[in-house]
Amino acid sequence: MNSMTKESLNIQQRIRQQSKSKQRQQRMNRTIPKLLLGCALISVLTTIGIIYTLLAETISFFNIVSFKEFFTSTELNPLSQNPDFGLLPLLNGTLISTAIAMAVAAPIGLMSAIYLSEYASTRVRNVLKPVLEVLAGVPTVVYGFFAFTLVTPVLRSIWPSIEATNILSPGIVMGIMIIPMVASLSEDAISSVPQSMREGAMALGSTKLETTIKVVIPGALSGIVASFVLAVSRAIGETMIVTVASGSSKNFTFDITESMQTMTAYIVEVTSGDAAAGTPIYYSIYAVAMTLFIMTFAMNLLARYISKRFREAY
Repeated sequence: MNSMTKESLNIQQRIRQQSKSKQRQQRMNRTIPKLLLGCALISVLTTIGIIYTLLAETISFFNIVSFKEFFTSTELNPLSQNPDFGLLPLLNGTLISTAIAMAVAAPIGLMSAIYLSEYASTRVRNVLKPVLEVLAGVPTVVYGFFAFTLVTPVLRSIWPSIEATNILSPGIVMGIMIIPMVASLSEDAISSVPQSMREGAMALGSTKLETTIKVVIPGALSGIVASFVLAVSRAIGETMIVTVASGSSKNFTFDITESMQTMTAYIVEVTSGDAAAGTPIYYSIYAVAMTLFIMTFAMNLLARYISKRFREAY
């Protein structure tokens, strides 16, 4: 009788434990979706807050400075007695530095991706890919001092007429910085091309190089182009490299040996200075930041469109 009572008690305890465990699981199932929703709402509200702040201060700027002057003037003298607020010198410096960076990153990154995907052995790939991706973890301020203290002196030894601060040096170093992005995304796109397509091309007599150029790259073209667009967006938004190495001359010029200033470097310069709140120069950083936000947002949308529109389904 005692043994039956003990067995009955054990069964009841197990039932209670299972009931409590089930209740805990149900509470977790109800809590986790709410927690995830809260995280998603924080992201959305943060984005809305950023856009609201930029938009409100940008409107205040255009109440002082005309829209036409800001987007068409080549003069930027925010601290003069009669200040000028033309965006074109900053836009010019930003686009030139980005073009130089892509001229470095696009071919090197794509060729690295092709080698890692098509030619490298598994052992070599496992060594080279992590080493390549280490470049993405280097702080950008380190790249900036690398450009200023090493790359610029090397360029001046080859090209004596180049200025101590110029747009070429940070452009090259920005290209080095975004090589891992281009290489990694392009390698993923190339690796997604089915092996059967490679085997079919080689069965028809194509060489390894012909297969890569005429079959694999066209098959991965959407991913490769998307990686280029995202890399452009990254280069446009870079701050510390150009702040350290490109100087602060607000020149509207196409001479890459001269000092120029980008939009991000201008924002750093003004915010680290004595710009009083409510002044035109204070509001100008928001107008520049809003323009930069729209540019990078448009580049990200373009990358998504290209990726979806031209994606090959295998």
